Amino acid sequence: MLAALSAPDTAVVVLIVAARLLIPLLIPRWPLMILVAFALDGIDNGLLSSWTDVDMTADGPYQSWDKALDIYYQSIAYLAAMRNWTSRPAFRIAQFLFFYRLVGVVAFELTGERALLLVFPNTFEFFFIAYELIRLRREPARWGLRFWLLVAAGLWVFVKLPQEWWIHIAQLDFTDTVADHPWVGVVAVVGGIALAAVAWFVARPRMGPPDWPWRIAADPLPVVPAQARPVSAPEIAEKVTLLALICVIFAEILPSIDVPAWQVAVGVGCVVVLNAAITIGSGGQPGTVAAIRRFASLLAVNLLLVFAASAVLTGPADFQLGAGLFFAFLLSVILGLYDVCKPVRDARDAQPADPAATTRRP
Repeated sequence: MLAALSAPDTAVVVLIVAARLLIPLLIPRWPLMILVAFALDGIDNGLLSSWTDVDMTADGPYQSWDKALDIYYQSIAYLAAMRNWTSRPAFRIAQFLFFYRLVGVVAFELTGERALLLVFPNTFEFFFIAYELIRLRREPARWGLRFWLLVAAGLWVFVKLPQEWWIHIAQLDFTDTVADHPWVGVVAVVGGIALAAVAWFVARPRMGPPDWPWRIAADPLPVVPAQARPVSAPEIAEKVTLLALICVIFAEILPSIDVPAWQVAVGVGCVVVLNAAITIGSGGQPGTVAAIRRFASLLAVNLLLVFAASAVLTGPADFQLGAGLFFAFLLSVILGLYDVCKPVRDARDAQPADPAATTRRP
């Protein structure tokens, strides 16, 4: 895509893609940065249409990368929930919603059946935002499974199903629809105000007084044992499942990659096992410096692994450096963050349950 662009257009594309790659990395520390990632996803097409000559049609090259970057920032949000969330029921629901959506996207990419995106809606993203909005002033662990199931069900039925139908079944564009039918925009604004009023005047008073002042940053982390931790088989299985689903989606989305899904999944499995060996070899020590050192090692090794896999499957001459760098970066970020976040999740799960979690009801 970049090869055919002028220097100014290339600079704009690189800046936007860099922002979409780097801003999500702030989500584990400041979870509501997901709103910035969400907003950037909403305006990037308009920015590129206004400032560049990039083909922004449905078949244009950027649209594939746009979809891939959506999955990327949502994956980091999932790992942030693994690290930060104090409510075990909320995290388990988020875990289900995230993997459920990934399975649906894989099924859609392999079959082309758009109805699958309605059956497997992206409820996780809105559930993540809802949790973090509550956490701004209140302790989420005060509410039990029933509350979080109701939140997820409400978002699923009243927010995501209509949105998925609009985008993927009716295939309507909101901006074009409002231009043709201005009343649609009025209804949308009134509906948004009504939802905000219900949240403020009905839901907020029932949640009781705030537990703390505005808390933008993630909650304090529990104490994690300093010694190296073993890498268990279930942990490796979760990593393989997570990255296999993500990488199959990317391989199906990106037009420059033509590798069968099963080969991608097998390749990812090998990469995860080799990366686990690197983590064990480095001692698996916690801490920022150790994490940066592991990430640098993983990035270098994963780029070599991606090149080797491409050479075996498609031949060295067909290696796409941009796609290879992206896959190596993706694998390294997800695996690196997982290795940092999973011990924190284990420490949170090992803590005794808060009795207050069953004292409040929605």
